Amino acid sequence: MRSNYLFTSESVSEGHPDKVADQISDAIVDLFLSKDPEARIACETLTTTQLVVLAGEIRCKGVFENGQWASGAQEEIEQAVRETVKRIGYEQDGFHWKNLRFENNLHAQSAHIAQGVDASGNKDEGAGDQGIMFGFACDETPDLMPATLDYSHKILAKMAADRHSGRAPFLEPDAKSQVTLRFENGKPAAATAIVVSTQHAPGFDQGEKETELKNYVKGAIAEVLPANLLSDETVYHINPTGSFEIGGPDGDAGLTGRKIIVDTYGGASPHGGGAFSGKDPTKVDRSAAYITRYLAKNIVAAGLATRCTIQLAYAIGVSEPLSLYVDTHGTGSVDDAKIEDAIKSIKELGGLTPRGIRTHLGLNKPIYRPTAAYGHFGRKPEGDFFPWERTDLVEKLKAAIA
Repeated sequence: MRSNYLFTSESVSEGHPDKVADQISDAIVDLFLSKDPEARIACETLTTTQLVVLAGEIRCKGVFENGQWASGAQEEIEQAVRETVKRIGYEQDGFHWKNLRFENNLHAQSAHIAQGVDASGNKDEGAGDQGIMFGFACDETPDLMPATLDYSHKILAKMAADRHSGRAPFLEPDAKSQVTLRFENGKPAAATAIVVSTQHAPGFDQGEKETELKNYVKGAIAEVLPANLLSDETVYHINPTGSFEIGGPDGDAGLTGRKIIVDTYGGASPHGGGAFSGKDPTKVDRSAAYITRYLAKNIVAAGLATRCTIQLAYAIGVSEPLSLYVDTHGTGSVDDAKIEDAIKSIKELGGLTPRGIRTHLGLNKPIYRPTAAYGHFGRKPEGDFFPWERTDLVEKLKAAIA
């Protein structure tokens, strides 16, 4: 590994059109799981000017069975969509929670997919699809996340909190950030460039109002990034194109699953290619990505490495993973193969089958909408939320390796 280099990651806000789509899709996942913990959901969302369209496949007891909607179910879905858009803060001429048109094109899950996933006879529940999933952790931040992505997320989360509280009423929901850090001896040493583009109220692209906006953004950055990373050498690009009044789905169409690098590790780790939002936890694109993060984070938290990548692979309809791969990038205190053996020996993980993952992490619950903005990883585990961020496997890993 190089020890001295520049690295960059980006984030997008909850009002970015793709993130609006992700949050709607996960609001639908939560709605169905609240009705039926064994629901099957694959919900895709399209957002554009004054329009939200849902498409995908579902199966949910008491809501959608045998191709029929229960009474009031479609109205409840529409309400969840509009409430999500309202919560984000869209009340604009081009996209308004109350005035947007809504289409629901969800239909029944394929029986041929269901037969592979469902448990029957001696067959355990199978993976909802084939694929590869990666998890990652490193010691660059207290959250054990890549610093460039962690700070990119936190800048936008801070700005959103100030917008919602009224502290920064000139901000509108759509925004993007990007942080470039210089690394020395493999550790963050300085922020060389920070980019923030934020949608704003009319007039905040010129004169004193523009200065107010830019000073606010610099202040928000200073509240988020460690002071030792910022200096007179840091270059700021704040709304570098000028005006940004037209944004969100009115400025650009949004689709579920188009921000998978923002959702994961900001490019610091490989990605298997599958998106998360809109999928129930039988889909290993989601649940296996969560368990690999959980394992990688616990390995770093246990002091077994300072950097760890884990890969799992699955075949549709097959319960056992096809492979488990651990790479500590030369930072491990023990051999990577020994860590792999330790993971396989921990019974609580249920053999890393889809059912075992969901049981250990408690994933059959309506816990997903908060994941759909500001990253699925590096978040604080609270109650049922973000259980893959717990570090409760540390002692078991140490004991298994001892």
